[in-house]
Amino acid sequence: MKPPGTAQFKGTFFVRAARWLAFASAISIIFSIFAFNLLLALALIALLLSGEPLRWPRIKLPLALFVLGTLISLAFSGHVNDGLPQVRKFWVFLELLVVFSALRSASIVRWLFLTWAGFAAIDAMRGVVQFVEKVQQARAAHTGDYTYYVGERITGFSSHWNTFSAQLMYSLIMLAAFLFFAPEYRKRMWVWISCAALLALAILLAETRAVWVAMAVASIYLIWFWRRWLVTLVPVAIALAFLVSPPVIRARFTSFIHPQGVDSNAFHKVTWATGIRMIEAHPLLGLGPEEPRIQFDQYMPPELLPKPEGSYIHLHNMYLEYAAERGIPTMLMMMWILLQVLYDFGRGLRALPPGRSNARFLLHGGIAVVLASMVEGVAEYNLGISAVLIMFLVVVACGYLALEKDVVQ
Repeated sequence: MKPPGTAQFKGTFFVRAARWLAFASAISIIFSIFAFNLLLALALIALLLSGEPLRWPRIKLPLALFVLGTLISLAFSGHVNDGLPQVRKFWVFLELLVVFSALRSASIVRWLFLTWAGFAAIDAMRGVVQFVEKVQQARAAHTGDYTYYVGERITGFSSHWNTFSAQLMYSLIMLAAFLFFAPEYRKRMWVWISCAALLALAILLAETRAVWVAMAVASIYLIWFWRRWLVTLVPVAIALAFLVSPPVIRARFTSFIHPQGVDSNAFHKVTWATGIRMIEAHPLLGLGPEEPRIQFDQYMPPELLPKPEGSYIHLHNMYLEYAAERGIPTMLMMMWILLQVLYDFGRGLRALPPGRSNARFLLHGGIAVVLASMVEGVAEYNLGISAVLIMFLVVVACGYLALEKDVVQ
């Protein structure tokens, strides 16, 4: 016969285990996708054993329709095996469930984003060291700094500079939202400001232009709701960043208007034009998951040949990629998710009493992250990158926690 209270003890143990495993999974993605997958699996098991209800935030309907649309597109594509990697990627959406169900505490949510800032700052330091090394290598090889560097940019602990830049951007946005809107923000302020400076520096040196623009939009949004008059100083800050940057960074700034041969301006023109032709040919169901990459040459406008140098693994536009892969209706389901989050978080902010609060920091940070993702998505398939998507889902889950008055306020 079991001692009294054994069942209760086991339930409490698994609740705590689910909480800390969910926390660890959200943190681990900065360094390792393998560690994330392991921790997410353990968190899900602990959550199921805890007896706690499984909770999905309000976006569960458009998310389910997005998944359904992807599966229908795959089924009718005629290339099921090619598209299976995108089906396996649905696993990461369980992070939304685990975080929303397990992290129901203001303090642990705050520490999640502060831990992000700390670990991302370590990642940023590695990136800064890489930048110095790459510039030295370019000079030793008697190769132009810009030409040498743009093709092999800093990556930190990530496998690609786009992933590195986007992860640092999300970390910096949430840290800024914490400093602007959270209570008790003065504790260890010098630590968080130092982290913010490192993150901003690494984002600048990573030279991912889409992230630069997205970060500017997110910054303007956050500053507008923090100290509105400071928005007028944003152009001054950008000008100063340009003037004090090394020549390789200044060249990247000017490449928006005056691209050099290694820049992606012409490359993006080709991928976007090709994506539009794919959508015109298959507007409802798309070519099927992964097919734009495989069938790219068949749809590329011949007048744009020869192909510029670049990575043709996707269309480098989130909206075109989803529409070309899975059809316009499924792409609109993703848009529904993004707009639903903006609407829900905006409505939640309007209902809050004046003053700093954890809810205000999470909701403003969540809106800024969504805006940045939408802006960056014009030039990158950002939410198609698992490591970036996972961080996005964590932010969204915590924002929805802020809407529940008994959880985070």
